[in-house]
Amino acid sequence: MSDSLIRYLQDIPFAEELAAWASFETCSDDPDGLAHFRHVLHSRFASLGASVELEGDAHLLARWPGKGKPILVLGHYDTVYPRGTLAIQPVERRGDQLFGPGVVDMKGGLLIGCVAIQVLRELERMGPRPIWFLCTSDEELGSPTSRAAIEKLAQQSAVALVLEAAGSGGALKTARKGVGLYELAIMGRAAHAGVAPEQGRSALLELAHQIIWLHELNDAARGTTVNVCVASGGTTTNVIPAEARAAVNVRVRTIAEGERIAAALAARRPIVEDVTLRFTGGLNRPPMERTPAIAALFEHARRLGCDLGLELEEIATGGGSDGNFTAALGIPTLDGLGPVGGGAHALHEHVDLASFVPRTALFARLLETL
Repeated sequence: MSDSLIRYLQDIPFAEELAAWASFETCSDDPDGLAHFRHVLHSRFASLGASVELEGDAHLLARWPGKGKPILVLGHYDTVYPRGTLAIQPVERRGDQLFGPGVVDMKGGLLIGCVAIQVLRELERMGPRPIWFLCTSDEELGSPTSRAAIEKLAQQSAVALVLEAAGSGGALKTARKGVGLYELAIMGRAAHAGVAPEQGRSALLELAHQIIWLHELNDAARGTTVNVCVASGGTTTNVIPAEARAAVNVRVRTIAEGERIAAALAARRPIVEDVTLRFTGGLNRPPMERTPAIAALFEHARRLGCDLGLELEEIATGGGSDGNFTAALGIPTLDGLGPVGGGAHALHEHVDLASFVPRTALFARLLETL
């Protein structure tokens, strides 16, 4: 059965179609660019016999019929690259790799999903369950408008399969850290820096104390990371700064650890006299914790991979995806089913073209057998 899949897939022009897709600029905050590529996706799904509808204003849901609870397939078509990136980062093939914005994160994964369904339909091997394929337009922003749709569909589904790029060496992702986004606001007191500095209360001095404390919350044994990623304050060079702000990125393996960090931030008090501080925010994505059901789903994929000559491993990663939402609802979730590549969000973003045939065959077998 696997041999027929491989033979079929070897004739698919993956590189050509992906290059065409990556030539659409689809930054998360570019509604026109997103709309143009959404039309391409809509046509691709329709050609595969799906019923296609909009979820919200910009998320595309394709459905194929079946019996029982559906398989939910997740992907996103937005990228981090602003309009004009193609002028300095063109789509180009270099040997067995294709370079370009969004080729691995994650238009390559979307292509794997489409071609897997294409081959199953052509070979009359669609599995028994319905397939719901949701492509969202705001994952790179933290999924603010798509989260509700993801969770609504997940609660009706048997499993969730996420087409984000594979881990190192083609590993599948069975655990992801939760992502917390916090804002620290500090209010001090302005004063003339030369005439009466003692009358001021420096918000930047307080920020320095808080940054050091925040980094002390890092705990390698627990897998917890806390990083101040953006900071600002002050108005001009001769004024004691009355205001300062910082953006804090928190990553945790478990909900309990996220709650511990949140409690620590809520209880934090200032060091500098007559200064106030306040943390706002919280977990943007809950952790994807490796459950027995997720472990069993990976084992099923591993066995299918063996039949295809793939030696699949599993990893945990610090990055978040929309699979965090489904796993937190107790839905067995398998992530990292997209292509092998590297350089996501960078000038050297690329995919290994040789990975498309075996990865698409694996995904097709999952859809067929779950």
